[in-house]
Amino acid sequence: MTLIFPGFWRRFVSLLYEFLILLAVIFIASFIFHLIFRDANSFYFIPLYQFYLLIIMGYYFIWFWTHGGQTLAMQTWKIRVVTVDGNTLDKRKAITRYLIAVIGIMLFGIGILWALIDRDHQFLHDRLAGTRVIRIEN
Repeated sequence: MTLIFPGFWRRFVSLLYEFLILLAVIFIASFIFHLIFRDANSFYFIPLYQFYLLIIMGYYFIWFWTHGGQTLAMQTWKIRVVTVDGNTLDKRKAITRYLIAVIGIMLFGIGILWALIDRDHQFLHDRLAGTRVIRIEN
């Protein structure tokens, strides 16, 4: 199987589109959270809320990556995440990719900027998790 790697800009625009979709997911999840926990001034609220959103975002990405390898934005831009040998991600690989991506983004976006110097334009979390983002030819 020949893997065709998408360019940096295709991946970056897909990432921006993903951000907009994720914003809607976070909005709905936040609404539900605030219905349940009404006291926003309590000491446990902010860390619990942040952890909750981290779990919701993780569930979103991990489910899509393990069920076809494409989020909604990736479907639009015709890219897919696969393992190094071209197979669909299992849950362990998807969780690893998600956690490394979160860390890379929190470190001033170094995980994303890595794609500028990578020979295949892969993000750092793809290199470390043993995954690849490929372009789908139709």
